[in-house]
Amino acid sequence: MNRDTPEALGLDPAVLRDQLFELWNRKELQTLNFVAIQGFSKLSEPLEALLTILESCPGKQKGRSHTLGHHILLEFQTWMKEHPQLTLSSLSEQQALELQHRALRLLTDTQASFVESLINIYHLGSLDPALLRLHIVKLQALKCYKEAAVLCVKLKLQKEVNMEEMCVPLILQDKMSLAESFVAGHKDLEQRLVTLLDSWCHPYFNVEQISVRFPRLSLSKHSMGQIQPKLLAKHILRLVEKFNIDHGLYPNALHKRRLDSLRFLMYKRFVEKSMTEDNWIDHVQCVVADDHELQIKLVEMLLQYCSIQKAAQWSLRYNIPRNRLPIGVWETQQSLPPDLQQICPSDSAQAEEWIPSQPHCQRFYQVPLTKDKVHFVDTVEALQRCRHIVLKDGGVVGVDMEWQPSFGCILTQRVALIQLAVYDQVFLLDLCENGFCQHPDTVSFIRSLFSKRNVLKLGYGMTGDLKCLLATWHQFLEEPLKMEGVLDLLRIHQKIQSGKVNRTHNGPKDVLVGEDSAEKGLSLMIRQVLGRPLDKTEQMSNWEKRPLRISQIRYAVADAYCLLDVYSILSSNPAHFGLPADLSSVSSSQSGKSGDKMRKGKQAKEKKWNLGKEECQGAQRVSPPRSDTEKGLLCGEKPSEKNPPLPPQQLRVVCDNMLQGLGRYLRCLGVDVVMLENTDDHREAGRLAQAEGRVILTCGQPFQSLRSQVGEGLCLYLDCSEKARDQAVRVLKHFNIQPTPSDIFSRCQACNSDQYAAVPREDMVRMLKRKGFLQDLDNAEHAQQTSRQQEEEKLGDILTPCLTPQLPRYALHCRWAPLSGLDPDTLTFPGGAPIQLQAVPPALLPRIPHFYVCTRCGKVFWEGSHFGRVLSMFEEVLHITDKDTDFAEVPVTAAQQN
Repeated sequence: MNRDTPEALGLDPAVLRDQLFELWNRKELQTLNFVAIQGFSKLSEPLEALLTILESCPGKQKGRSHTLGHHILLEFQTWMKEHPQLTLSSLSEQQALELQHRALRLLTDTQASFVESLINIYHLGSLDPALLRLHIVKLQALKCYKEAAVLCVKLKLQKEVNMEEMCVPLILQDKMSLAESFVAGHKDLEQRLVTLLDSWCHPYFNVEQISVRFPRLSLSKHSMGQIQPKLLAKHILRLVEKFNIDHGLYPNALHKRRLDSLRFLMYKRFVEKSMTEDNWIDHVQCVVADDHELQIKLVEMLLQYCSIQKAAQWSLRYNIPRNRLPIGVWETQQSLPPDLQQICPSDSAQAEEWIPSQPHCQRFYQVPLTKDKVHFVDTVEALQRCRHIVLKDGGVVGVDMEWQPSFGCILTQRVALIQLAVYDQVFLLDLCENGFCQHPDTVSFIRSLFSKRNVLKLGYGMTGDLKCLLATWHQFLEEPLKMEGVLDLLRIHQKIQSGKVNRTHNGPKDVLVGEDSAEKGLSLMIRQVLGRPLDKTEQMSNWEKRPLRISQIRYAVADAYCLLDVYSILSSNPAHFGLPADLSSVSSSQSGKSGDKMRKGKQAKEKKWNLGKEECQGAQRVSPPRSDTEKGLLCGEKPSEKNPPLPPQQLRVVCDNMLQGLGRYLRCLGVDVVMLENTDDHREAGRLAQAEGRVILTCGQPFQSLRSQVGEGLCLYLDCSEKARDQAVRVLKHFNIQPTPSDIFSRCQACNSDQYAAVPREDMVRMLKRKGFLQDLDNAEHAQQTSRQQEEEKLGDILTPCLTPQLPRYALHCRWAPLSGLDPDTLTFPGGAPIQLQAVPPALLPRIPHFYVCTRCGKVFWEGSHFGRVLSMFEEVLHITDKDTDFAEVPVTAAQQN
């Protein structure tokens, strides 16, 4: 056929493109697919024409999940399956190379399937690696980091490019998963990624190092949030487990986690007082281990949280050098008698009885078994007796497991103890016994237990238990466990909570979810159903240490046996708890829906916005009013008018990181406010509230978990859509807080401190000159003065000595520190904060007679114009008396921060 004839030329690609584009805009996708398939067959050079069409296709459009080009590419692949003879090999080498180069230039689409389709159609993997590497470098230069990484993975070019140049931008853009995909399967790259992340966890790491190494990257506030040590440590530990990385490659992250764990243990023992001395000693020794810096940190923390004697005892234990000891510890060491120089566990455990004290029995759930009904199983012979009883057909078994707490230093722990409870006895499988854990009979028993359909296994939150089982027996990864006849009571508990039918059986009163902040999880369910909670004191024990204490054994037995009692009550009267007759149907229906994330998200959102009065136990909600009559509503009730008015200093709150604007306004009015940073976990609010007696102010999903951590009325929910000023007014009215003009700026707006030092202008000038901040001012004045004498006279007038500086209007609501506490050499306060002299404009000196410096952070304040704005903004809640009138009339009389 003559190739110059219209028939030989075939369909013009531009015509086909226009047809497809019109159908695409009309959203007639079925017609588009048909026209595309027909059109491809009419093209004279389909491979070349496809590129021509793709090169002129529009990009992503609003409301479209895919581009037109991507849709055309998918249809072309479908068409190619019916035309297998159409390949690059049918073209000349030069033609094929030209098409490959054109296809390569199209590889900037972010959709992985688009990239993969072009690679497959045009065999881009056969191109010269140097050419492909050059294209990737171009993508990086255009800041198309995601596209460059996807292309590298698809073409398997990870070894051809620099790992740091590829992964660092991805991490800063919150694309850690893509960085993981880039290194996955390449052991050296996996290790280098972990090492890189760990280097950012070093205490002396400076983000400027990234700026110097990658000058093209812009480090935004969001980017900085991706390299916070806390978040990095989580990523590192997850990658270590995923890639099986040696522990020696991430010392900084491990140290960070251990230090956080040490702080947690200090809080549990000395603030919350919920951990026994024996448990605390065990855990501290495991966490600190042989880390010399952590040993020193432990002594410093003991000095802060406990006593100098305790600090001296532990410093002797770790033989810490005298020059690293805090002041007074070495002297206390020398005065300790010999019997106090050793850290010894308490003797109470040896004399402990199986039956606890009467107050304990009245307060907590008790197992109705004597000690002789509890059997340790640590031999094959004992296991056979256990197997004969536990695996009886038609039996019901309560199952629980214990493992050594790792406090986040490792993600998956191995099981140390398995508790199996039947109605007249309990078996404790000791997996720490040498040879017993991995014995074939033990593995066979575990497999039989979970797979036997006619033995009902009861658990609570069994996902974590099964994860630890897999870490204990890797055989279950190769040949997975069959889970038959398992009932997770967590699902039942969730059903009870969602139905809001939370009544106890023979209990003293109805118990609403969240009423008692001390109870949660299984302990809360036991209280709701049986009337008394579990004693969780031994929950975080050293479960690998032998022999176990009586209190540990008692806790382990109760954790498994209580499941039998709960099941007995629920199955005898399910309607009383809002449950169906077949409890297993609740568990299966819940698990069957667990994958539906959209449904869960919708339910959570509805639950958040439909919190009624019946739910507000242990938490309160502050809602914006829908009308004037509803102003001040809190959980459907108006704040009690009987509450006496309080000064702002008596309100202590912690604001989550979504309410920082509210926190700033409350602090501005004198309220004691701690604000979470953007990178803080919302659970930190609960910790601070418990440790410092603060009210939690929150919004959004964290409300659900925070409300259970504090007492009734100590967790307030605010509407995120409301302005911060209106939120502040609502909180003040709810607590009947009546700030006065004298309260405004009585706290440091930067750090919340209420202690200042008054600095006369004379001293401020001297400090500025000493640090070199007044050189330019001096030169300018010298040029403007007619003589040195006139200049000195003028400065003499300005720097008139003022031995007693005039204090601001908020002086009575602050603490004042003398300037004598300021280090004359470094100009730092006793806490180590230097005065921030660089923030003081020299031009202010002639006009401002006194400056006020925060002793905690060193911020410098002076009388400015902010006071008038705050006064007018909060006029409706300010309590203004006659003596405050002068303040209200003078607009320029407030502490101002530069």
